[in-house]
Amino acid sequence: MPPSQATHDTASDASATAVTTSELEPGHSPPPPGAPIQLLPQDALHNVLGRLSLREALSCRPVCRLFRDALSSSPFLSSLPPLRLLALRHPRSSANGGGRDSHGSCLHALDPSLRRWIRLPLFFLPFPSSSPVTASPSLLYLWVDAAAASPGDAKIPRTLAVCNPLSGSHRLLPPLGSAWSRHGTVLAGPGGAVLVLTQLAALAYSPGSDRWLKFSLNLPSKPRSPVLMAGAIFALCDVGTPWRSLWRLFSCRLLDLGVWAPLKRPEWGDVLNILKRPRLLAGAGGGRILMIGGLRSSLDAEAPCSTVLILRLDLETMEWDEAGRMPPEMYHCFGGGGLGHAAAAGGANNKVKVFGGDGRVWFSGRRVRGKLAMWEEDDKGGCGVWSWVDGVPGCNEGIYRGFVFDAGFSAMP
Repeated sequence: MPPSQATHDTASDASATAVTTSELEPGHSPPPPGAPIQLLPQDALHNVLGRLSLREALSCRPVCRLFRDALSSSPFLSSLPPLRLLALRHPRSSANGGGRDSHGSCLHALDPSLRRWIRLPLFFLPFPSSSPVTASPSLLYLWVDAAAASPGDAKIPRTLAVCNPLSGSHRLLPPLGSAWSRHGTVLAGPGGAVLVLTQLAALAYSPGSDRWLKFSLNLPSKPRSPVLMAGAIFALCDVGTPWRSLWRLFSCRLLDLGVWAPLKRPEWGDVLNILKRPRLLAGAGGGRILMIGGLRSSLDAEAPCSTVLILRLDLETMEWDEAGRMPPEMYHCFGGGGLGHAAAAGGANNKVKVFGGDGRVWFSGRRVRGKLAMWEEDDKGGCGVWSWVDGVPGCNEGIYRGFVFDAGFSAMP
């Protein structure tokens, strides 16, 4: 069967497809002797198969032994472009493993290009529970319950683990205290570096090290929605009072984790405070930051919100512009007050979560069951494209969160 036909057959499966690395069962026989595909030299076969996407290559491996062997070469797989996904964090992570299915063996993810849900295998992880929190190219980072210090120890320590779900490999990072898993924000840096941020300190880990390095942050409040891009960390901090939030943008170079400085320009005015509960995400191209929140009808602390607004900061020109505004009919589906009034209320029924990156933003809310709102950045500088993503798998209660994951074979734990 030619690769194009195998890809077509596989793509017609159910919408939630399990992407695994052991599709071929014993007993599959090679193509009949003399089949044209067998007569191709190895480099010519790789040239043909190299035109497949990573997902198509993995789907073609069950066709025959020849394809299985050709599409299992590590150098070949690492040469294929990664599969960009949205990995979901389950709303009840303590109940079923933070995004994994009811059997704890898979992580639900969305392929935005095909609008198809898939399952990434996690059955190889030897931990009683795990909660995915962030990712770097090909690598997934999870909080896991490691083994207890002794058989009678009721307290199971939590620590970070890194895995490649396509290769089925993993390893534990040096242990951390339990407070870091409860209050820390995890960022995955280049080359396997990992950061854990709290209000007072940051921990940094580099591959090959056996310990974490600690740095004082000296920030006025806990960094909100930090993003790592362009060799620096950007985060919002509340410098206001208990009665009124006042947001400021801070940044820190990766090489100077203890040195934070506010980013401000006179021409910005009150741009950081026209949104309620603002959140930062990485824009497309690695040179722009998105700030998303409920658009206040006025600067009054209790002013209601009229919609969701997405602002964009160009890191080269340091200028803000409006990138997108949620359509009224979509905003009403979240209860009207989505990111402003409801989020401030904490326990309101229309609470909304915002997540994503690389120019895509997703919205999940209690009043919108089984689907996500999605915004895609316009490369030409327009206001982006809004749409719905249906068929969210798993539990239909609570609010999902997620992060962008480039699945592939370019890095191993």
